[in-house]
Amino acid sequence: MKISGADIVVQTLLEQGCDVVFGYPGGQVINLYDSLYKYQDSIRHVLTAHEQGAAHAADGYARASGRPGVVIATSGPGATNLVTGIATAYLDSVPLIAITGNVMGSQIGTDSFQEIDITGITLPITKHNYFVGRVEELADTLREAFRLAISGRPGPVLVDIPKDVQIAKTDYQPKPAVQPDEPFAAKEIRITEAAATINAARRPFVYFGGGVITAGAAEELLALAEKIDAPIGCSMMGLSAIPSDHPRFLGMQGMHGHYACSTAMHHADCIIALGVRFNDRVTGDRTKFARHAKIVHIDIDGAELDKTVHPTHGLRGDVGCTLRRLLPLLTAAPHPEWQQQVAAFRKEEAAQQTDRPGLTPQKALKMLDAHLTPNTPVATDVGQHQMWAAQTLHFQKSRRFISSGGLGTMGFGLGAAIGAAFATGERAVLVTGDGSFGMNCNELATAVSCKVPLVILLLNNGVLGMVRQWQTLFFDRHYSNTVLNRQTDYVALAAAFGAQGSVAQTPEQLEAALAAAFAADGPYVIDCRIDKDEFVLPMLPPGGSMDDIITKVGD
Repeated sequence: MKISGADIVVQTLLEQGCDVVFGYPGGQVINLYDSLYKYQDSIRHVLTAHEQGAAHAADGYARASGRPGVVIATSGPGATNLVTGIATAYLDSVPLIAITGNVMGSQIGTDSFQEIDITGITLPITKHNYFVGRVEELADTLREAFRLAISGRPGPVLVDIPKDVQIAKTDYQPKPAVQPDEPFAAKEIRITEAAATINAARRPFVYFGGGVITAGAAEELLALAEKIDAPIGCSMMGLSAIPSDHPRFLGMQGMHGHYACSTAMHHADCIIALGVRFNDRVTGDRTKFARHAKIVHIDIDGAELDKTVHPTHGLRGDVGCTLRRLLPLLTAAPHPEWQQQVAAFRKEEAAQQTDRPGLTPQKALKMLDAHLTPNTPVATDVGQHQMWAAQTLHFQKSRRFISSGGLGTMGFGLGAAIGAAFATGERAVLVTGDGSFGMNCNELATAVSCKVPLVILLLNNGVLGMVRQWQTLFFDRHYSNTVLNRQTDYVALAAAFGAQGSVAQTPEQLEAALAAAFAADGPYVIDCRIDKDEFVLPMLPPGGSMDDIITKVGD
């Protein structure tokens, strides 16, 4: 039986196990939306306020579920509004399927109304993208997009479908859902060489990132750390891969990482890096990074090996598969002196903590932490609040910390939290700041319309806090355009969208607000007032090293 290209798109999405899509209609996808109407009992469409919000929602859905998120937009500005969301997913290796409409094939290249070369625009920020010229190619192209998105190092794939292809008809034959390419281990010789280096280590350190979550390799990671008696640290993208309270876990490493974690990594003689990039926020001055350590780097993407640091051993392969081959080659060896040194780093970190009176961001997040369940997905925007959340919150279940790492996208969080709520069926939490929240607060309309149970903790300091912190420390307090001077009443704004909200200026008020928020049926905004001069510490200065670490104001 012949069906239209638009129906083929929806049928193929259902075939691939897709139960929800995010998007915004327009003229060049109107046929596709007519098909979504016909199949509304089988697949839910979430109408967002803006295409960027839809892209972030699909991203949050993917991060929280491990399944590809799907976003749909029309041609021209609809398609270009997806670009920031696609780039966010690309930099963080998130499987995302972006489906865009385009003008009739006969009008391509004529600058017709809302025509844009979206495949050309997104070429650098997708794993691959497709322009579908014939309806007969449509189903298999979509299947290939799903396979690519979930295979190897995941990432976004875009499929651009002209209007005439959506209208045209052809035979459609359902097929089973695609499976990711078979994971593979690194070469045996590389594993054997790496094992010898690890066995010779006296101060081993296990460092991991989001690749461990993607590979589902937490069990192998913990077995490795136990066998070689190593402390564990992670990049921000690795948070939630293992329980935060694991006795070997030192927390997040990097520019604003935990002091004990960054210091232990600095003093290690062997760093086993698993599914993680060594970007500038991790290394600082690369000439001084890990000067005493041999590095064993395991990653599915060979392009990451030797890209920024020069590992002693670069192993291209799936983290889980490679660790399963590596573990039998390792000698179980305790390192009591190293563990004593790590314990001393922990004590130094604890001594740096202060419990000042009033409502500090750390106190606010600890209070939020007490309300989280193991299943609660927590999304953040980007800025100081993001780092405080990464430093403070505890996670017990994988895929429950959702944040923009590589691109650092302000405005990411609200859409991502909505997507995470749909993915998990749980009440979601957004930790945001007044700067980031102002960028995409229009998605409150989406959360209210869809009755999404969502707690929004807005750390309101009236400034662009992270940039202002840099201006304080490195630019002689030249506060150029970082003091917002906005008169926004966030409780009134929430009410205007149909949500609830309250202001918290004391710990007592915050506790009452949190109780109300976690009991609410829909979105609840907490305007949590904090001081504009709160800093995220510790901090490695940009381009600096552990020799330059700042642990208190005035260092």
